Amino acid sequence: MKIHKIPLLLIWRLWFYILIFAFLLLFFPFLLIFSFHEKQYHVFWRFVRILSRILIYGMGFRLNLNADQNIDPNKSYMYCPNHGSLLDPFVLIALSKSPIVFVGKKEFARIPIFGFFYKRTVIMVDRSCEMSRKRVFEIAKKRLQNGLSMAIFPEGLVPSEEVVLAPFKKGAFSLAIEFQIPIVPQVYYDCKRFFSWDVFKGSLGTLRVHQHALIDTKGMNVQQDTQKLMDKTFELLQKDLQNDVKYMKDTNRKI
Repeated sequence: MKIHKIPLLLIWRLWFYILIFAFLLLFFPFLLIFSFHEKQYHVFWRFVRILSRILIYGMGFRLNLNADQNIDPNKSYMYCPNHGSLLDPFVLIALSKSPIVFVGKKEFARIPIFGFFYKRTVIMVDRSCEMSRKRVFEIAKKRLQNGLSMAIFPEGLVPSEEVVLAPFKKGAFSLAIEFQIPIVPQVYYDCKRFFSWDVFKGSLGTLRVHQHALIDTKGMNVQQDTQKLMDKTFELLQKDLQNDVKYMKDTNRKI
């Protein structure tokens, strides 16, 4: 179902932020309590999953996950999805029952209310600062030792509309090798299509996710294998996305 009229579309987009802030205000005391200590992160995660599912289904979307391999809830992983929309983190959270810690840009910490919890639960990075990148490594080491998984959007940005997949950065892959945890390659086909950064675009629909088989990092070396691991993951996601673009065009579906 496509939203044709601009006023209705803008109201629909505004509804996304209303849902976020209403949830944060309603559950503020609980989120505050469970965001202060890492030992309580699993409880905080449950609230964030509820928020993510409220956002996705409250906006009129549905989720369709095609997983080539199951995830063991007792193990740590490095999730590496493509990045095309503000919806992407919420899709990943909604699909994962096990807690995940994100590495994200420090700029989001400036958003009122949302930023308050963001900086307590996300490992923030300033990509222009070498010290900030080292800090990410130290915090990640602590979190992974506590049995959590991590998620990094390896593109490091949301590419423009015409770019299928932007070049990857090495951070996610060097961390995965350093801690010998598998890469979880995920492809989000529809987030950019249905909820891009252009506020005058939008559509209801099913958000398809393809979770490829895990890429093992055991025995790999950071210096020797990071580039190869990054290239392998990039080629996997790029081919999948390009095939979907071709499929959508060939079947005259909405791109």
